[in-house]
Amino acid sequence: MKNQAYEYMNWPRIEGILYGEESSPRDVMQPRTVPGGVLVQGYFPGAAKVTVRNLKSGQKFPMSLEEEAGYFAAILPYKRIPSYEFLVENEKGQTERRRDLYSFPSLITEEDEKKFCAGIYYEVYKKLGAHHCMHKGVEGTSFAVWAPNALHVSVVGDFNQWDGRGTLMHRCPMSGIYELFIPDVKPGALYKYEIKGKGGNTILKADPYGQQSEMPPATASVVPKVSDFQWEDQKWMEKRKKYVKKNVPISIYEVNPFQWMTSEGEKPDSYQSLGRKLAEYVSEMGYTHVELTPVMEYLDEKSSGYVTFAYYSPSRRLGEAEDFKEMVSILHQAGVGVILDWTPAQFSNAGAGLALFDGTCLYEPEWAERKFHPVWGTYLYKYGSPMVKNFLIANAWYWLEQFHVDGLRMDDVDVMLYLDYGRRDGEWLPNMYGTNENLDAMEFLKHLNSIVKKKMPEVLLIAQEDGLWPDLTDSVENDHLGFDYKWSGGWTKDFLNYLSRDSAVRGKYHDELTLSMLYAYCEEYVLTLASRDVGNYERFLKRIPGTDKEKEATVRVAYGYLMTHPGKKMQAMDASAPAYMQEYVKTLNQLYRSQPALYQKDDETEGFEWIQLMKAKEHIITFLRKTGKPEETLLVICNFSTAAYDNYSVGVPYAGKYKEVLNSDHEKFGGSGVTNPRIKMSKKVECDERNASITVKVPPLGISVYAFSREVKKVTGNQGAKRSQKKTTRAGKKNLKDELAEKIRKESE
Repeated sequence: MKNQAYEYMNWPRIEGILYGEESSPRDVMQPRTVPGGVLVQGYFPGAAKVTVRNLKSGQKFPMSLEEEAGYFAAILPYKRIPSYEFLVENEKGQTERRRDLYSFPSLITEEDEKKFCAGIYYEVYKKLGAHHCMHKGVEGTSFAVWAPNALHVSVVGDFNQWDGRGTLMHRCPMSGIYELFIPDVKPGALYKYEIKGKGGNTILKADPYGQQSEMPPATASVVPKVSDFQWEDQKWMEKRKKYVKKNVPISIYEVNPFQWMTSEGEKPDSYQSLGRKLAEYVSEMGYTHVELTPVMEYLDEKSSGYVTFAYYSPSRRLGEAEDFKEMVSILHQAGVGVILDWTPAQFSNAGAGLALFDGTCLYEPEWAERKFHPVWGTYLYKYGSPMVKNFLIANAWYWLEQFHVDGLRMDDVDVMLYLDYGRRDGEWLPNMYGTNENLDAMEFLKHLNSIVKKKMPEVLLIAQEDGLWPDLTDSVENDHLGFDYKWSGGWTKDFLNYLSRDSAVRGKYHDELTLSMLYAYCEEYVLTLASRDVGNYERFLKRIPGTDKEKEATVRVAYGYLMTHPGKKMQAMDASAPAYMQEYVKTLNQLYRSQPALYQKDDETEGFEWIQLMKAKEHIITFLRKTGKPEETLLVICNFSTAAYDNYSVGVPYAGKYKEVLNSDHEKFGGSGVTNPRIKMSKKVECDERNASITVKVPPLGISVYAFSREVKKVTGNQGAKRSQKKTTRAGKKNLKDELAEKIRKESE
């Protein structure tokens, strides 16, 4: 039988298996019929004896050792391939039962390969990676990884003692995807891919599509369990559709989920605990959304997650994927949206990560001038590769679909778009036209944003781009990038520069307050005073000159200006800040969400009007927020000086009443109490080139907001009699009409 089996075996390719150079082992080792029976083969390094057992009849057949390295073969006396297993006995006489890995057909179809190679397989994460499943009635795990330039790939893990000789993966010819189904591998098993490159070096890599990872700093991937999570956020998923429109309030609270603490100093120890605590705090404070700094697994704590290691794996720091889903569901049930920071611009240079994945530049460009992030030393993506684009687009879709995420804020979009970002002359390669735009990145972003908007138009797509890329938030249909919003980095930088200056000299830099309105309608903006801008509350105070009271007052006026300036809002007031500051931010959110003038026409010039633009000496700016309805108009006065004004005149657009609805200097907010408790009636006194004005108290380092209502005229004697007579006449007409209707009804009966 040995000689007969030997005759039908493909020895040149078997040599490739033994030396780790065969990329398609199923072609060689799968069972097949031959003259005289069924040929079965197996590679069992270290085995002393191997027997084939027919699972149906129980018959056993010894296998012959055809090659001393551990390659066995046998011809079974059957006309059709039976269901069988191997009984592998080691030198100690211990026997292990194994199924023939190459008797299981591929789970990657030709259609899967075609879509992946075209870059349009948006749910490829359901096939690539590790998936516990049933295959041909056998329980196990399917593994699939893209490594087109590898000589061979093996799955290694705690289930095979990290020895990949017996678990060679099979290469799909069209795509370069390697796949293998391994019976009996259960959820929780650790694994990596052992990849042999063309240079002969063998490397261990974590799974790019792995949906669970080891606890950092360990880098192995983990076979995830099959999700049976039941969502309870249907009301929210319907409610969030309103965000398709831009004329709705959006106030975002930024959170580092692994560092955030409650007002009591408690640090949540699970995603569920975080969800409950956040939902309580954010709902109380009046935010509409939370934005989480990256939750995809990362290794470097200093990066706060912005250097991603495992894109498909929620960080193990607070739990597993099911726990993360529950956190999102808890927030949704509280009416709070969830936005994720996402990093499609750069990835980790860790040895087990994406860099030089199959021994070549696979996910990153080949040229050094485009390969590395010049500031962070991380790798950049090869956006011209359809398979790399597919990896990223599918990843975005994975978080949106599988985790019900409501938005993505894309980090470092400027790094993606500019080939010369952070580089000196001679250190970057221009595009085919000789300019600095990354054409491949442009097409990737258009592709990504168009797909997301087509499938989930209500999802928010936000770009962090500090350059001057034009029309970033215009539609893909207009040949632009199609983001919903852009972080207004220019506003934040100018404003913080202004606040950092001593009050005595701020007048020289007045344009840093007002410049933003020159470009406010060029894009749809999110204004930010978040953690990367100001740090926590204590760090924000340290950036500002003055006494402790002046610092606090400046923070209040800063948040007030943020909330009344056109644009959506984002901040990161830490829950451990003083209670009066929390109360102030809560009041700001209530004002913002209850006053249509503060959000309804953010993207229209009719929604904003300067009243006092050039009060540089006084450090004051005054403006209107409008909806087009006079009774919804708000008057805003911001004073960035330490001086208070008892009788300050401001021109107003309409004659009538002006009621102070917010004053940051109120004592309940920790202020000095320079407020205007009484309603201010306009007077026919010209001011600021307007026919009417009001005179108010202006608090030091403070903001005050006034709501307009028309004056109700008193009714005098004769006018009152006439109105009463009209009402009586109308009532009489109504009674006659009713009597006539009743008469007609009776006649018809």
